[in-house]
Amino acid sequence: MAHSIACDPAPAGSKTALRKALLASRQQLVHDPARDARFTDRIVDLLVERAPRCVAIYWPIAGEFDPRPAIERWLAIDTRAQSALPVVVERHAPMVFHAWRPGAPTRRGLFGIPVPEMPIDVEPDLLLIPCVGIDRARFRLGYGGGFYDRTLAAFEARGARRPIAVGVAFDVGRVDTLPREPHDVALDVGVSESGIW
Repeated sequence: MAHSIACDPAPAGSKTALRKALLASRQQLVHDPARDARFTDRIVDLLVERAPRCVAIYWPIAGEFDPRPAIERWLAIDTRAQSALPVVVERHAPMVFHAWRPGAPTRRGLFGIPVPEMPIDVEPDLLLIPCVGIDRARFRLGYGGGFYDRTLAAFEARGARRPIAVGVAFDVGRVDTLPREPHDVALDVGVSESGIW
């Protein structure tokens, strides 16, 4: 595993400090087409292996890995498959998912993040979830808004099968152990440019 500042004991006590340090590390990454190609390959391999019907990706912000080339390749492999983007409807509510394919029109969503122009509700069975940090046990550190936590909990609350939750982070976001709170739940899979776990 690549060394990350979060592997040191000092920042482990505070999610806020850890989030700040990990975001700073990610922002310092230099664009590397070879690294991005490896990362894309890993995601495509994972999707081919898991064979979901509908995958929700995310629109990359703040230096996150861009999953759009991976989803475009996967959709070309599995022509019956579908993709979607998350949509924040209200600040403290679960997200919904609207069908979207690479190149389809978007509009600005609640936080200025692009969402599909046509609001066609879909139910994904696999989510690619951006992570500020992710540990060996696949616990995730996000931005602190709780959107994915609420969304995953909402699937279970209404008796629906929870989608496979895949945490996506560059190696600089991989840590040994993250601070945990009682409501934290591990993701099903983690993926970075160097591996799937």
